[in-house]
Amino acid sequence: MTQDKWGQLRQRLLKTVGQNNFKTWIEPLEFAELQDGVAVFNVPTTFVGNYVNQNFSDLILYELSSSGETVQRVTFRVAANSGTRPARKPVAVNATAKTATKTAAKVPAGTTSSAQGRTGSASAPASDDANGLTEALQAAPLDARFTFDAFVVGKPNELAHAAARRVSEGGPVTFNPLVLYGGVGLGKTHLMHAIAWELRARRPELNVLYLSAEQFMYRFVQALRERKMMDFKHLFRSVDVLMVDDVQFIAGKDSTQEEFFHTFNALVDQNKQIIISADRAPGEIKDLEDRVRSRLQCGLVVDLHPTDYELRLGILQSKQQQYRHTYPDLQIADGVLEFLAHRISTNVRVLEGALTRLFAFASLVGREIDMELTQDCLADVLRASERKISIEEIQRRVSDYYNIRFSDIIGPKRVRSYARPRQVAMYLCKQLTSRSLPEIGRRFGGRDHTTVMHGVRRIEELKVTDGQIAEDVEMLRRALEA
Repeated sequence: MTQDKWGQLRQRLLKTVGQNNFKTWIEPLEFAELQDGVAVFNVPTTFVGNYVNQNFSDLILYELSSSGETVQRVTFRVAANSGTRPARKPVAVNATAKTATKTAAKVPAGTTSSAQGRTGSASAPASDDANGLTEALQAAPLDARFTFDAFVVGKPNELAHAAARRVSEGGPVTFNPLVLYGGVGLGKTHLMHAIAWELRARRPELNVLYLSAEQFMYRFVQALRERKMMDFKHLFRSVDVLMVDDVQFIAGKDSTQEEFFHTFNALVDQNKQIIISADRAPGEIKDLEDRVRSRLQCGLVVDLHPTDYELRLGILQSKQQQYRHTYPDLQIADGVLEFLAHRISTNVRVLEGALTRLFAFASLVGREIDMELTQDCLADVLRASERKISIEEIQRRVSDYYNIRFSDIIGPKRVRSYARPRQVAMYLCKQLTSRSLPEIGRRFGGRDHTTVMHGVRRIEELKVTDGQIAEDVEMLRRALEA
């Protein structure tokens, strides 16, 4: 069989197994030879060979036979030039599972077969399999878009960004673990990928392992089922940097939490860096074991706050610059980005998706992106993102924040301890609702609209001169918009 014919067969395999499986498992295969009915393929690691044996060998055998080749079996071997390990004898997979099992029983020392892997009696050293597994996991693709250069920094995420930058330098461990937490679409995964990219560029000799908590659990269960716990332990305890995304996924899964706990301790004892992300603070994750929660809280725990208007606008402007290359002829009217930054406030992914849809729609219909097209194209997104904040909700939130009674916010007392929170509430009502000044005044104990105007103006002045007031207003606004 020629290399051209193998190339054509690979295209058929791509359609069958899908892009992700093809890129991870089929693309690394190199056709070596076809002799006496045996097709031999070179693989980069033992682990890849085993995995392809178990999952894709029958399909490859079928495609080879369908293309007119006379093939009885398929074998995989570690290529002699793939790293420093010596070349291994072929791993044989016959046309049927029954024959493959018989062949596995006859495989000589130094050879690893899929049948042996299932019973946990593989003759290859455990450390070699673990190294192969490490390489396979490291080869899992990171999102090329998620780099530090593409991360828009603002006040809500500047601390998380600074901490991620420090860890990505690959120097001495200063805080361990680094825990990034926040709601959906605030940039946790982006920062995790950015750290991995930067570490691979700065310190290519480090063994950086990034995976989701779900993948961690899957590997753990797989190791239990195949009786390869020593390989599993060796893999996760031999990394230099362990990155686990969405750790809340393991909450309530006792066995997985126990293994995670022991892995965590082993890496910390070796002064290896651990980076974790979650959708909430460790102390707020339900069903997370106390000992795991305690370990996560012993490092630097950083909150990614909900985005503010300025950060959302910056993200949209950054995306707009990227789209100029894809849609060079499209024009976007003034005020559109500002409108989207104001209206879509809860999720950055939704915000970016809205802009993507807007540019695609405008290019298809050949129109300028103006307010009319924006509202027509994104009607469903805008409806879903519309958050009705009531005056009473603002009043209650402010009274709780300043630890005063709700009745004092709307009551007649004019002492400073009540008057300033009342003015803050009036300011937020003006900013976050569409109510008129007279209506706001009526909801504050029947006050005149000029009183509301004075309160709003006073808070605007204090935001410039009084840092505490500025912080109070920003914290309350975020809490109300979240």
